Amino acid sequence: MLYAHRPGIALASPMRNASQKMGSDMHDDHEPRWKHDGVRVIPATALDSGNVPQTPGMDRKGAIDFARAGAQKLWAGTVSIHAGAKTGAHHHGALESVIYVVKGRARMRWGERLEFTAEAGPGDFIFVPPYVPHQEINALADETLECVLVRSDGQATSINLDIEPVEQPTEVPWIDPIHRS
Repeated sequence: MLYAHRPGIALASPMRNASQKMGSDMHDDHEPRWKHDGVRVIPATALDSGNVPQTPGMDRKGAIDFARAGAQKLWAGTVSIHAGAKTGAHHHGALESVIYVVKGRARMRWGERLEFTAEAGPGDFIFVPPYVPHQEINALADETLECVLVRSDGQATSINLDIEPVEQPTEVPWIDPIHRS
């Protein structure tokens, strides 16, 4: 069911009470409709690591998903990779992933044999397309790598792979396809 948020914009309430009448501004318990069906703030102390698939070498914690926040089309959380550590090779199925580097230096390897590499630092974004075999590496030996993850579905899918990586990957610089000079 849709509700007018402001003229010309309609929002769906994924958590709408089934017994609530259309057009009512109150839940059955006489609370405003958006009190529990609107914005959600998930404190850093309430992130979930028990229900999130883990990859060797990293600690993932979920913040936003269907079960915790009613998210229909995305998953978001954090990842910490200890100093000098690296994950195993993996992919995330049909999901698109975005990694935002908060602290540290990320080295990504990807490809059939992890033959390509690039690095990202604080403030940089990394995009990982569906089914791309990849590996996250903390490029620093003395600092934890801290990142925010967002995926294009309400589930945190991670499929670990048994890949024999090439010894020397090829560095791939990013080229903006829109603003090529």
